[in-house]
Amino acid sequence: MDGVEPGLPQRWYAGRTAYFPGRQPGSDRRGHCLSVAPRTVDAMDLRRPRTGAWKTALRGPRRLFAAAAAVVVLAAAGTWTALASDDAPGVRRSDQQLDMGTSADGRQVRIDTSYFTAGDPGKKRPAVLVGHGFGGSKNDVRDQAEKLARDGYAVLTWSARGFGASTGRIGLNDPKGEVADVRRLVDWLAERPEVRLDKAGDPRVGVTGASYGGAVSLLAAGYDRRIDAIAPMITYWNLADALFPRDVFKKQWAGMFLSAGGGCDRFEKQLCEMYDRVAVAGKPDAKARELLSGRSPSAVGDRIEVPALIVQGQTDSLFTLDQADAMARTIRGNHAPVSVDWIAGGHDGGDMETDRVEGRVGAWFDRYLKDDKGVDTGPAFRVTRTGGIDSTDGAATLRGATGDRYPGLASGVRDIPLTGRPQTFDNPAGAAPPAVSGLPGIGGAAGGGGGGGLSRLSSLGIGVSLDFPGQHAAFDSKPVTKDLRITGAPTVRAHVKSDSEDTVLFGKVYDVGPGGERKVLPAQLVSPVRVGGAVDGKDVDLRLPAVDHELKKGHRLSLVLASTDLGYASPAEPAAYTVSLKSGLKVPTAPGVDTAAAPLPAWVWWLPLTGAVLAAGLLVLGRRRATAPAPDLKLAEVPLQITDLSKRYAKSTDRYAVRDLSFRVEKGQVLGLLGPNGAGKTTTLRMLMGLIAPDAGEIRVFGRAIRPGAPVLSRVGAFVEGAGFLPHLSGRENLELYWKATGRPPEDAHLDEALEIAGLGDALARAVRTYSQGMRQRLAIAQAMLGLPDLLILDEPTNGLDPPQIREMRGVMIRYAEGGRTVIVSSHLLSEVEQSCTHLVVMDRGRLVQAGPVDEIVGSGDTLLVGLAADIPDPLVEKVASLPGVASAVRAEGGLLVRLASAADTRQAASVADTRQAASVADTGHAGSGADADQVGSVADADRVGSAASRLLVELVRLEVPVESVGPHRRLEDAFLTLIGGTA
Repeated sequence: MDGVEPGLPQRWYAGRTAYFPGRQPGSDRRGHCLSVAPRTVDAMDLRRPRTGAWKTALRGPRRLFAAAAAVVVLAAAGTWTALASDDAPGVRRSDQQLDMGTSADGRQVRIDTSYFTAGDPGKKRPAVLVGHGFGGSKNDVRDQAEKLARDGYAVLTWSARGFGASTGRIGLNDPKGEVADVRRLVDWLAERPEVRLDKAGDPRVGVTGASYGGAVSLLAAGYDRRIDAIAPMITYWNLADALFPRDVFKKQWAGMFLSAGGGCDRFEKQLCEMYDRVAVAGKPDAKARELLSGRSPSAVGDRIEVPALIVQGQTDSLFTLDQADAMARTIRGNHAPVSVDWIAGGHDGGDMETDRVEGRVGAWFDRYLKDDKGVDTGPAFRVTRTGGIDSTDGAATLRGATGDRYPGLASGVRDIPLTGRPQTFDNPAGAAPPAVSGLPGIGGAAGGGGGGGLSRLSSLGIGVSLDFPGQHAAFDSKPVTKDLRITGAPTVRAHVKSDSEDTVLFGKVYDVGPGGERKVLPAQLVSPVRVGGAVDGKDVDLRLPAVDHELKKGHRLSLVLASTDLGYASPAEPAAYTVSLKSGLKVPTAPGVDTAAAPLPAWVWWLPLTGAVLAAGLLVLGRRRATAPAPDLKLAEVPLQITDLSKRYAKSTDRYAVRDLSFRVEKGQVLGLLGPNGAGKTTTLRMLMGLIAPDAGEIRVFGRAIRPGAPVLSRVGAFVEGAGFLPHLSGRENLELYWKATGRPPEDAHLDEALEIAGLGDALARAVRTYSQGMRQRLAIAQAMLGLPDLLILDEPTNGLDPPQIREMRGVMIRYAEGGRTVIVSSHLLSEVEQSCTHLVVMDRGRLVQAGPVDEIVGSGDTLLVGLAADIPDPLVEKVASLPGVASAVRAEGGLLVRLASAADTRQAASVADTRQAASVADTGHAGSGADADQVGSVADADRVGSAASRLLVELVRLEVPVESVGPHRRLEDAFLTLIGGTA
């Protein structure tokens, strides 16, 4: 539920074995009539601008009234409306109010709904219910509903009781109220002719929603056996635990709920009474916990047995990661598929990653509602991490870390010793002034539009936390000697002694920079605990906030136990607390979770390749239907295999950029990719790096198919001409800064190895502005080598270098491949390619001309240089090219470069040449100009190259070509020209 946001995207869920007033479980599910109240539809386009329902849901209380006003405008039921869109097919929408019967207080309840479909009306399709956030309405999830409709679902949205145009009182997802409504919505879907049924009255249906709508999705799966898949987002598992954590009243969020719902009169009477009672007492009672727990998904957790995609916010002091952890453990314990995704945002603000999350939800439903077993539903666990701030727009750069299993909140625990003597501090009278950990429900707005929120910005070294002197105890660790990633909930055991029977402590762990500067509270989160019976002293196990946070080398951890906090109620009576530690801080590290390489911030340097790969990866996540083929285990050790690759750009329908290209690259090779301008080299590299998709064929790197954002691309390093560096930093500092931006562990950089290969020596300590062009190029190569990628791609690495620098660059490539890795280099400097490459791929007009070892292509007898005593006209060159056994002939320095045909063709041409020679001798009585008829007659006894040269010589003399010499040609430049027919 969305404390203060009117538009949190909500999705819907139906309950298992739901109980409805007036009907016993198991009775005819159509026993209640769902009446339709016709309304008129305005002719105008009523859609909101696409700002993202998540963000709408987190805009603040002032938007609640605007949202309510919008519902009046959107009242339009019983009539179909075609929604304009740039995407086909068009979406049809039907608005109607459904009669839900009479509530417990005798009021008639009507639920306002919208139904969306697209495409062939006669086609059967699965259905999806999409619920909204607390304080919002069905209009907040319209964009997502339309998108799902276009993807082949029948989508139903609705405004929950007491919200939008729906009547009834707010019951906080009462099983007899809101959950029963969802059950009836599923009944309604079962009657729709376009909805796919598993059996009579049982539609194939999924439910999704955020916050309030996320909870009802879980409840629906627990109360209604017809639900087939769910995707709850930023929601609660046990509402009592969320609002009364460790028996401490979360007063600020609770008050916001009351306000967002429109005041006490809008809620069920018992809820309003409960709030008044707890708010006055300052702490929950057993009856309050029982009431909220009974309306929570945890009450039916043992019955939730459907595939669940759980999305939870890291910047969320309302529904913390502990809530998602509890639901994941329980549902997985029921043997249902579960994936967990920790996003950057939450109820306290931050980036809600709307497009990515909606894409993943769509893929989840494709798999479990459409039964598409080939769809990629994503990793078992994913967490979004912040890599810094992009100075061009002030937005935080995000990247994902994944694991093949959900690690929970206590995986890979490390013990961090803390120092500090027993400390005594006060609980001030009236609990004022309170310490400030964050601004619950307000931090998102305070964060501005940069995708931050105060909670998100805490990962960037920005925070608002405040602890008053004399009101807290602090225990510190030593500075860590290397970067430490905390993923989960740290714990510590403390001994608490109080002069009051009612003791409340607030635990939090700070990240403290060197010298005590930059004291930051990760995600602005705090964990409260009520300690009873502490007058004589009591040991307490403290579970601190679950976070994903990186502690940098040289930073230390500081555990603070405070007596007050702004967001919570604490005892009003003054008291003194004494705290000492019984253990060190146990920190979870989730060692199986790996961070993907991140794009570089624009202010660091411009690296088109990395940025483009990330952009392509995001596009693939948005296009959730794209699935990668299974790995080919036979190619697991092959760096690159390209098979039948073709690409034709939209504006070049009559010409392929790449056509039927196939070649293979092995470990340890330095491969030169050659071809004239327009040959398709750049297009091939772009497809290899996942920047564009081929029209046909495939590329496999170590057996895995390349797609935009494919994980195997992390094994590929690339250098693109024009890499930039911060000129005032040294070479080493530039490389260290780049690697930090990727978010990968420092030890994985292999910085020293890369630098040794690059051979920069002492220059690494100098500012980059003092570097020559050659040194900058080598530094860029070293950057591409960081992490020692198994496949290194270099595009024109010698551009702008002088001959000595080119020679050094040649050595860099050779040394890198000597370690069993592979290098692909694209260059126009053929002499360098000849000296540095072991293998070549020659392309022309999008096709493969020849591939193989350099010595075979350059030094084979298939290419002959014919020295000429004088120049010859073009028609005569053409006659030479048309001779039997000759594939091509082009002018070259000093004569003609002639490429012979294949061995089979050459043998056929030999008999023709012998016949012509015999006729020539009979007519003239000589072979002419040094040609020996006896020598020609022994062609059959010579090797193929020698005999071919002899036959060619006879033909050249017959054509009166002024031949001076004939011999094998061994220069790549001329061999290249011969291969491409002299078109370079």
